This record gives sequence, C-alpha cells and structure tokens, in this order.
Amino acid sequence: MKLHPPRSIRAWLAPIVLAGSLLAGSQVAQAQEAPPVAVRGTITTVVDEALKIKTNRGQDIDVKLGKDTVVRGVTLAQVSEIQPGRYIGTTAVPQADGTLKALEVHVFPPEMAGTGDGHRPWDLTPNSTMTNGAVGDLVTSNGRTITVKYKTGEKKVVVPDDVPIVDLEPGDRSLLVPGTQIVLFARKSPDGTLTALAISAGKNGVKPPM
Repeated sequence: MKLHPPRSIRAWLAPIVLAGSLLAGSQVAQAQEAPPVAVRGTITTVVDEALKIKTNRGQDIDVKLGKDTVVRGVTLAQVSEIQPGRYIGTTAVPQADGTLKALEVHVFPPEMAGTGDGHRPWDLTPNSTMTNGAVGDLVTSNGRTITVKYKTGEKKVVVPDDVPIVDLEPGDRSLLVPGTQIVLFARKSPDGTLTALAISAGKNGVKPPM
C-alpha cells in the first residue's frame, strides 16, 4: 500500500520535488516512509544546526537543520501580481456555489513555475485545499475571481480584498533568526527527532500564510 505525503513541500519548494511529481501528486515509494510533519510558528532560538520553535498552537519544539534543508523567503506581494499567466498557489475552502474562497495566495517566481501543479487537500484549516497552477481568466469586482489552471483541470477561486498575498523568493539560513515566523515541513525519525526538509521564512515581519 502506498501513502500520499502532504503536498506542501512540493507546493512551494522545487528543489525537493520528486522527479516526475509542499506535496504534488506522486506517491511515496516506501510504505514505511512517514509523511512530512507540518510546523507553523515562530523561531525562538537558533543553536548550532537546530531551531527552537514556538508553534502557533503554543508548543515548544526542536527542529534540526539538514544539509539539504531548503530555505525560501516570504515577502508581501501586491494584488496586481495576480495576472493571467502568473504561476500561483492558493489555500482555499469550498463555497456552496462550487467555487473556492482563497485564504491566501502565494506567487511563485518564474523559475518555479510548475511546482506542485494540481489540486489537493491541505492542512491549514478544516476542509482547506491547495491549488497550484497558472492564472487564466481574471475578473475584478469586489475582489478578484480567477481561474487557476493545472494539468488535470482548473478551479475558479474568489480572492477577497483582505486575503494575504505573498511572494516566494530564494533564501538562505541567514533568514532563520529568533522572531522569524516560519512554515516548515520536517521528516520525523523513529526516535521523534524532526529534521527540516523545507522552510518558508517570513522577511521583515511577514507571517507566511500558507
């Protein structure tokens, strides 16, 4: 039996996308391979190759940094960046009329277009989903309604005016300092140790909204 891992890593971070795939479509090769653990919170301490994090649920946890841990910066974006042809990801919840209501939108740099392509469950809130694809049709009225097109289909997404919109950009470990808000996905070893696979770190006080 094969397990589907959380799609988040592939949704944001191309360097750790499996060949042929933050989380995007392909199955785990080994049945015993545990899915990555999502951690959302604020860095409190950096000690050698490890982070101490206060999670959004109030827990204090330790996460090791691996030699292949990927770091991305998260910065504020403008709604005007959501234009036809741009590659985006959006966490959203279903609405009664069949559309999705965005909870956040993150805009990929051109070199990451295609990352995590598709539509899948997400763990930000109950019933939330992640959709990664290219912006197609766009209607501006009381916010924006966009069509997000991916290889196997498309979704219509309503983007309210107050929804957080961010850019993803290349980053490094200099972003990992106390006070930085992060979203990361980690591998959990049999002894419970967490090792970060991918980290999205807010810059200049930005809270990654994914």
